[in-house]
Amino acid sequence: MYALRDGWTIVRRNLSQMRHAPGEIVGALVFPIFTVLIFGYIFGSAIAVPGGGNYREFLMPGLFSMTSTFSVIVTMNKVAADNGKGVMDRFRSMPMARSAVPFGQTGADLILSLAGYVAMGLCGLAVGWRIHHGLGEALAAAGVLLLFGYALHWVGVVLGLMLDNEATADRLTPLVFPVAMLSNNFVPTTGMPAWLRTIADWNPVSAVAAALRQFFGNPGVAVSGAWPLQHPVPAALLWSAGILLVFVPLAVHACRVAGR
Repeated sequence: MYALRDGWTIVRRNLSQMRHAPGEIVGALVFPIFTVLIFGYIFGSAIAVPGGGNYREFLMPGLFSMTSTFSVIVTMNKVAADNGKGVMDRFRSMPMARSAVPFGQTGADLILSLAGYVAMGLCGLAVGWRIHHGLGEALAAAGVLLLFGYALHWVGVVLGLMLDNEATADRLTPLVFPVAMLSNNFVPTTGMPAWLRTIADWNPVSAVAAALRQFFGNPGVAVSGAWPLQHPVPAALLWSAGILLVFVPLAVHACRVAGR
């Protein structure tokens, strides 16, 4: 209970900071909209979906999955900034649960991510994306997406605590893009060379995108024989659980020992 109370205090602290940084909120809302418009209209006229179907409906689950991947960047930069300014040292000097800092940081970032997902979904609906399987499966898709994004926020905490300042974190940002791009987010993996297709098929980002397509009833489901894409929902859940099992203890431990 003490950890939950302290964690909620950190969530409120981080959300309060966002009120004084409107640019961060605007960026979180505008970036998803731009990605829908850019990828939807540039790629949409050049890529055919296997089995037929609207490319924008194929694309939207991939964009959701890509945006969740950037959860690593969001949290890494914030934690690295706090680490560089000595905020983490102040937290460690306070009578609070050591797990409160990472729980609070990931909780606040998840709320901001949710706002970005909503903005992206509304823009997708405006350009022709549709949900075909009803509210229940749409909520299940949202649960899978939020769980995966939340798991990646914990990865960001660990990476941020390993860095001394935000500038160093910015230099590592481009390393996340290959993870998002080497997947089925934008194109089916069937046209890739065999070795590259294997990497893309087993990329957890691909499993999340395929799971969302299955829940939403969008085209592009099970176009590969790889197990994660044949069973995308269990694969996405297993990847998320595995990431949490590894990185939650690492993040809490890093908060305890950082600076010693």
